[in-house]
Amino acid sequence: MIYNKLGKTGLKVSRLGFGTMRLPTIGSNDNIDKTEASKMLEYGIENGINLIDTAYPYHSKTLEGSGNSETFVGEFLAENSMRDEVYLQTKSPSWAIEKEEDFEYYLDEQLKKLQTDYIDIYLLHSLTVPDWYKVKDLNVLDFLDDCLSSGKVGHVGFSSHIEVDYVIEIIDEYPKWEVGLTQMNYLDEYYQSGIMGLNYLKEVNMGSMIMEPLRGGRLVNNIPPEVNELWQMAEVKRTPVEWALQYLWNRDDVDCVLSGMTSLDQVKENIEIASRIDKISDYDQEIIREVARTYRGFLGNRCTRCGYCMPCPHGVDIINCLTEYNIAHMLNDPKASAMQYFSLIDDDSRADSCVNCEECLPFCTQMLNIPEELQKVYEYFGSEFDHF
Repeated sequence: MIYNKLGKTGLKVSRLGFGTMRLPTIGSNDNIDKTEASKMLEYGIENGINLIDTAYPYHSKTLEGSGNSETFVGEFLAENSMRDEVYLQTKSPSWAIEKEEDFEYYLDEQLKKLQTDYIDIYLLHSLTVPDWYKVKDLNVLDFLDDCLSSGKVGHVGFSSHIEVDYVIEIIDEYPKWEVGLTQMNYLDEYYQSGIMGLNYLKEVNMGSMIMEPLRGGRLVNNIPPEVNELWQMAEVKRTPVEWALQYLWNRDDVDCVLSGMTSLDQVKENIEIASRIDKISDYDQEIIREVARTYRGFLGNRCTRCGYCMPCPHGVDIINCLTEYNIAHMLNDPKASAMQYFSLIDDDSRADSCVNCEECLPFCTQMLNIPEELQKVYEYFGSEFDHF
């Protein structure tokens, strides 16, 4: 495993971090397959991963509920006496904060779930612009000062899916920020805070962490033929996973890449990639740029399957509706995707069940107008499989 210094934290972290938002489950998102997930964490830690990332809502039944990811991670580390072998990172649910006392309430709950008396890195989770102004008015910076002075938290930062101007504003507001978690991959160089955000994090010596390196798996699954042809033109042949991860690790402004792995095979593959130096040539960098341009021409929308929009109060399977729509566009095979759409998604869970209540809008990390996107899905596939 290769390790990087995480900005001014001084921590030496594995450049591959273990994200626990997409652990294997049985039946429902809140029912983690503890046997399989334990094998994954054990292998990851024993083979060099020393940063585990979780958050308050991961693997929960509802959008805003307390998830089981923190509880599982806490149990695993305690039962295996591995707490001191890793840096533990979790996040404050900024959207749920309504009064000043809530900051401490959620932190104490998270410490209990994680079975620890300190958190190495504590982030304000998925800050939107309104949430930032809200928590700032509720004296969040005083709370962070108290977290650091009490020893409950070692280092503080934030995660966000917002534009670079707001990221810079947040960074400049508080000199004690040490870690920034932003979305980045070779499709998103100029999306959200993108390259400019990473550059600013490095400029102020904050540790930079990356989420969505594979864009919810879309960069490694269902590869369009046009993209495969481009990859075959490269000087060095790599798998889609290698291209996505090594693109990030070739950057000098990326300290740690979080991967939300769902199987032991994925853990093994990602660790193997993270454990070797692979410099991408200038020629192959141009191949990556051409692949990105090609993908952008295929995408139907920017959904990354993060799941924050679920469950829909009216039963719409938002994630899979948008996924099949995207796959149809990326693979240019609407018939195959329509067959999946109509066979895998229940009648009352398809896009035409959307009533435009807009309750999902505040939760979309990609800032999609989900009802409008679902209308596109409905217009594309129709209400029954009879139009091909």
